[in-house]
Amino acid sequence: MTDPVPGLSFDERALYMNGSDVLVVADLHVGRAESSAVSLPLGERADLVDRLSRLADRFDPETVVVAGDVVHTFDRVSDRSVATLDALREVCAAAGATLDLVAGNHDTALSTAWDGPIHEEYVLAPPEEGDATPRTTVVCHGHEPPSTAADRYVIGHVHPAIEIEGDRRPCFLYGEELHRDADVFLLPAFTRLASGVAVNGVRGEGLDTPLVADADRLSPVVFDSETGESLAFPELGVFRRLL
Repeated sequence: MTDPVPGLSFDERALYMNGSDVLVVADLHVGRAESSAVSLPLGERADLVDRLSRLADRFDPETVVVAGDVVHTFDRVSDRSVATLDALREVCAAAGATLDLVAGNHDTALSTAWDGPIHEEYVLAPPEEGDATPRTTVVCHGHEPPSTAADRYVIGHVHPAIEIEGDRRPCFLYGEELHRDADVFLLPAFTRLASGVAVNGVRGEGLDTPLVADADRLSPVVFDSETGESLAFPELGVFRRLL
C-alpha cells in the first residue's frame, strides 16, 4: 500500500508521521455521548479505547498527540469523562507512548481533569538528517491562527467528510502552501459520534478555520478500513465537478 503523501501514513481517523514517530488524532469530544444521551453500542469509552489501542499496535508510536477538542462540554468535565481520559492515557502507556493534549475551543475546563501539560500548539522539529522530507510541523486545533511558524500544520476542528451518493465518510484534507506558504492537513473527528461536515460544496473560506482561505486547493483522502488502503481524490475544485 502506498500512502498518498510521502512520510505520512493514514488510518481510520488518524495520521501517523513516520519520521517523527508521532500519531495524531483530533476531536475526541469525550463526554459527548453523556451530554447528548446518545451512545455507541459498546459505549463511548470502549470505542475510543479500542480504536486507539489498535492504532498503537499498528504504529507503535513514541508519542500520541490529540489536536484539540479533547472533551466536549465547555463548563465542566464529568467524573465519567475523566475516567475515559485516564483509560486513554493507560492505552498509550501500555504501548510505551506518551499522550500529549492540545487545547481546542471546547477545552476550557480541560485543566480541571488533566494533570499533565496542555499545549496551545505542539511543535515537532524536523526529523533526523536523512529523512526524505524534513519539516517543522505544528499540531494545533485550527480554530485560531497558529503563533508558531512551520513548514506544515496539522489541525482538527473542521470534522471533514466527503458525501458520495448519500454516503458520508470521514476524510482527511491536505493542501500545499495554504497558510503562510506552509502545507495544511485537516484530520477528521476521532469520535464516531460526529457525523462530519460534508466538504463537497465548500468554496473559498467556507471551512471553519483561518488556516484555509481557498478550499478548492484541498485534496481529500479517505481511508478504506475494509481494504486498508488510503484513497486519494483530486482537489475539491476539480472533484466537485466529478460528483
